[in-house]
Amino acid sequence: MGEKRIVNFEPVDLEMEVDEDETILDAAFRQGVALMHGCREGQCGACKSFLIEGDVQMDKYSTFALADYESEAGYILLCKAHAYSDLNVELINFDEEELRNAVPLQHLRTRISAIEPVTHDIVSLRLALIEPEHFVFKPGQYADIRIPNHDGHRSFSMATTPSSSGELEFLIKKYPGGHFSGLLDGVLKPGDELELDGPYGSFTLREWSDRPIVCIGGGAGMAPILSLLRHMSEEQTKRSVTFYYGARNLTDLFYLDQIRALGDELADFRFVPCLSDTWPEDWSDTGLAGESGLVTDVVKRQQEDMAACEYYLCGPPPMVDAALGLLDENSVPLDQVHFDKFTTSVTS
Repeated sequence: MGEKRIVNFEPVDLEMEVDEDETILDAAFRQGVALMHGCREGQCGACKSFLIEGDVQMDKYSTFALADYESEAGYILLCKAHAYSDLNVELINFDEEELRNAVPLQHLRTRISAIEPVTHDIVSLRLALIEPEHFVFKPGQYADIRIPNHDGHRSFSMATTPSSSGELEFLIKKYPGGHFSGLLDGVLKPGDELELDGPYGSFTLREWSDRPIVCIGGGAGMAPILSLLRHMSEEQTKRSVTFYYGARNLTDLFYLDQIRALGDELADFRFVPCLSDTWPEDWSDTGLAGESGLVTDVVKRQQEDMAACEYYLCGPPPMVDAALGLLDENSVPLDQVHFDKFTTSVTS
C-alpha cells in the first residue's frame, strides 16, 4: 500500500482518504461515496473533474474521454487519477442527493444455477450467492463478473432487485469471441463458481422525484430496466412509467409476459416495443401494440413534453448516443438523464 492522501471535493464540502496505489474513483467505491462514473476505464468521460490543487498521476486513458487541451487546463479522470499529495478537486458532474448515499463495494462468491437462452443471442445467467448470503445494491446497478482463468472481468447489470438477492439474474448478449459471453456456449455450466465485485453505476431510481419516468432500452439493456420495474412494483410506485424497447424483429423480443405482469402492478405503465426491421403490418397478428422504426425515432414521435420527464437509458452504445442526442435536442436537463454505457470485449 502507498501513502494515504486526503481529497477534498468542491462544491459539495466532502472529503475522503485515498491510497496512492488506488484511483480516486476506486477509493470512493471502497468508502461508499457515489462519485459520478460510467465505464471506469478512461473511455467515457463521465468522471471528468477539475484539479484545483495537488499532484496527480494518470493511468492510460482515451483522449476521447479527456482531450489533451483539457488535461493541460487541469481536468482529470477520477477513474485513472492517483493522488500523490492532498488534493482539492471540483466535481463537474454529481448528484448531491446520491453522493453520500452509495453502497460500499462488496466481493461475492456465487454458483451458477441456470444458463438459459431468451433469444438467439441473449442469455439469462442466474447465480446463487454463496458468500455473503445477501448482496446489497440499488436497483439498476451492475457488477463485475471475473472471467475464469483470466485476469479480466466483464460488467453486467443485475435484472433482479435486492429483495431477491439470494439469486442474481444477468441478461448477457453473446458475441463471437467474447471473453466472457463466449464461455456461455457450453464452457460454463450450472454448478460452476463465479466471483463478482460490485455494485457499480449511477443508473438508480431517484426516489425523491415525482417526474414521469421514461425508460429507453435495447438488447441486453433490458436488465437494469427490469430491475427498476421490479423495484417500482415492489414499492407500489405511483409515478407514470413508459418503457420503449428497441430491437430488430419479433424474434428479438423476450420477457413480454413478465413486463406485462409488472405493468399490471404499476399505477400508470405503458410498454412500447420498437422494431427496426419490421413493417407496421407485421404487428397485426401479434396482439402487441408495437411500433416500427428505430427506438429513438419512436420516442421522438410519441413522447410528449420531453423536458418534463426523467430518463433511464441502457443498451448498445449507438442507441444510447442517439437517445442522448434526442434528449439534448429537446432541452432535457442532464440531471434528468441516467445511463450506463458498456463496451464489448472480444478476442483478437
